[in-house]
Amino acid sequence: MANNETFTLDKKSDSERIAKRIARAGVCSRREAEARINEGRVKVNGKVITSPALNVSDTDRINVDGQALPHREPAKLWRYYKPRGLVVSDRDEKDRETIFDHLPASLPRVMTVGRLDIDSEGLLLLTNDGDLARHLELPATGWSRKYRVRVQGHVNEAALAPLEKGITIDGVRYGRIVANLDRQMQSNAWLTIAIREGKNREVRRIMEHLGHKVSRLIRVSYGPFQLGDMRDGDVELIRARVLSDQLGLTDPEDDGHATAKPRLRAKPGMKRSGGERYQGKSSSSQQDDKRGKDAHNRGPSSRHKTGRSGRR
Repeated sequence: MANNETFTLDKKSDSERIAKRIARAGVCSRREAEARINEGRVKVNGKVITSPALNVSDTDRINVDGQALPHREPAKLWRYYKPRGLVVSDRDEKDRETIFDHLPASLPRVMTVGRLDIDSEGLLLLTNDGDLARHLELPATGWSRKYRVRVQGHVNEAALAPLEKGITIDGVRYGRIVANLDRQMQSNAWLTIAIREGKNREVRRIMEHLGHKVSRLIRVSYGPFQLGDMRDGDVELIRARVLSDQLGLTDPEDDGHATAKPRLRAKPGMKRSGGERYQGKSSSSQQDDKRGKDAHNRGPSSRHKTGRSGRR
C-alpha cells in the first residue's frame, strides 16, 4: 500500500479545520460536513457558520443539526458482508431497505468506505471515523479491490489482457484492470477481477462493454482485508494493531480485543441475499454455493489478518 505521510490515525490536534473535526467524530464524511456548513446547519460556540474555512480547537463548542458534536471515539474499522438487495446509503429516495436497517444494534454510528451497488454483495468496510473512510477510498492509497464475477456467455480470454492498460468507455477512463478467467461453463463463466479506482459500477460497465452481462458480483477483498468465510450480514471488528500495521503506522495502541469472540450477526428476520436458501446443506457447501464453487472461490480465512469482533 502506498504510504500517505499526511494521514495519522487518532492523532489529536490543537487546531484543525471544522469539517475535519466533524468527520473525525464520525458524524459524516468531510465532504458532507462541508455541505452542512454551507447550508447553515453547524454552530460554533453558539454562532451559525457558513464557511468551512475555520479552524477549531478542543475548547470550541460545536453543534451539528442542533446536536452537540459527540466525543471522538478511537478510530475503528469493521468488515461487513453486504447482502444483495440492500442499498448502501443511510437513506434512500425510493424508500428501499438499506444496510443500516440491518446492521447490529450494538454498532456505534458508522459510515461506509466506498460503496457496493444494490445488486452486488460481499466485503464492505465500515468505520466510525470520516477521515479514515476518506483515506481508504483514495486511489492514491493504492489498495486493490478484488471481485468474483459471474457473467453470461463465453469469455474470450484474449479480450481480457488489454484491460491491464486501462480502457475508455463512453468518455470515462478506467485505470488498470486485472481480469482472469477462472472457469468457463456452458452458458456463463466465473472471473476474478481486480481494480484500484472503484468508479461507479466499474466492473459491470467493463464487462458489458466486452459483451457480457454480470449476473453475480461479489467483492472478496479490499486491500489486505478479506471476505474469508463470512456470511450475509456478518460484522467483524478489525483489531487496532492490525489496522495500524496495514496503514503503515508505528506504535499502535492495542484495542483490548485480543481474545477471539463470536461475530456480530445481522438483525433477526433479515432476508438472505437474492432470496436464496441453503437449507439442508452444511456450512462448507453453503459457502461453495455462495461464492462460486465452479470458480474455485474458496479462499483461506482472513482472520489472521483482521482479527475478530467481540459481541457487544
